[in-house]
Amino acid sequence: MIKSILITGGTGSFGNEFVKLILSRFKNIKRLIIFSRDEQKQFNMSQKFTGKKYPAIRFFIGDVRNRDRLRRALDGIDCVVHAAALKHVPAGEYNPIEFIQTNIIGAQNIIEASIDAKVKQVVALSTDKAAAPINLYGATKLCSDRLFISANNYSGNAVKFSVVRYGNVFGSRGSVVPLFLSKKSSGTLPITNKEMTRFNVSLKDGAEMVLWALKNSKGGEIFVPKLYSYNILDLAKAIGPYCKYKVVGIRPGEKIHEELITKSDCYSTVDLGKYYAILPISDDQYIRKYLKNSKGKKLKKIESYNSKDNKKFLSISDIKKLLKVYLN
Repeated sequence: MIKSILITGGTGSFGNEFVKLILSRFKNIKRLIIFSRDEQKQFNMSQKFTGKKYPAIRFFIGDVRNRDRLRRALDGIDCVVHAAALKHVPAGEYNPIEFIQTNIIGAQNIIEASIDAKVKQVVALSTDKAAAPINLYGATKLCSDRLFISANNYSGNAVKFSVVRYGNVFGSRGSVVPLFLSKKSSGTLPITNKEMTRFNVSLKDGAEMVLWALKNSKGGEIFVPKLYSYNILDLAKAIGPYCKYKVVGIRPGEKIHEELITKSDCYSTVDLGKYYAILPISDDQYIRKYLKNSKGKKLKKIESYNSKDNKKFLSISDIKKLLKVYLN
């Protein structure tokens, strides 16, 4: 049972959704700390989740680059959800050291502070861009993933560390859905590449997955959800059926198709039903033990899990239904 939890980067879209989920499921939670560096976002969030209505909630201003502040914030905390990151791909190419400081050094600070504070469990959020990365953001998140997975050995398994990896959230800030909606009235939608595909995940599903990981992880896994894909042209048709399309080309560091599990990682990946788990090593004995304890299954085929070759695709009518939910 979750008694106390800290969320880094807790004032973002995920943090707001996850806090809502935790408060609805765990009425008697002892402490719920929102740790972030943006005081305005903390103020706005505190107006929605008031201390009067939710006495367990606390807001800590701090940066994951500051290990001392993290250590203070983690006093008495059982679980950590690490969502803080610098994510803007072009900004990462222009400011690489800043991304390294937050996404890599910040991850190590979380690990060190969690071990020192005797936290029981840490779940870190990752991204599809960490699978076979082609930009600096993805490379920093790959390093972050490896740090968290190896931390299970580093801590002597005193703390359970695991990772949750999924792609762009449907309708999130900076994604294509709000862009298309803003351009719809102009009569022309900018298409990066007509072949482009993406996985679809909702903010609610992402939050539910992290909660599932907190309840079910054994330590050392990178959890990946089983998702539907959609084609960028089908999304454009759902949003602007009478619009023209202008091909503008992909942005630097952008992939045509999302990939969540590389072919190489499939050798140590197990099927857990609703999710996959990439294990830290491809040792047969270790995998057999994990399969027995988790009741999972070994993959039948060794192939990349990507949005292009995915067996499940959303139709235009499916996307329209998602848009109705998003717009409401």
